[in-house]
Amino acid sequence: MEVKIIPFSDKYASHFMDLNLAWLKKYFYVEDHDKEVLENAKAYIIDKGGFIFFALVDNEVAGTVALMNEEEGFELSKMAVDPKFQGKKIGQQLMQFCINFARKKDWDELIIYSSTIL
Repeated sequence: MEVKIIPFSDKYASHFMDLNLAWLKKYFYVEDHDKEVLENAKAYIIDKGGFIFFALVDNEVAGTVALMNEEEGFELSKMAVDPKFQGKKIGQQLMQFCINFARKKDWDELIIYSSTIL
């Protein structure tokens, strides 16, 4: 299975929202701010100097991740993989892509926060 990782495109914006809402609903709950960010990802992430990437398998969105430009640095955030693609190491490929991307940008570090539930 070949995974292609591409940068943000408006045509995939709804996938970014849907994939992230799905895991939030499954493991936590969706706060108003979460919904606002996910519905307006370009304004909240891209336009603020961040990045969003999509993992495609046969031109189908299998997963997504964001690098959010925060005051303390870039935060790896909003990573989600479609349940039908889980267990195929797509999350690992997205993570490695972000690490390599950060290296190419000469960033000293990436910030990641997680929950013990995940």
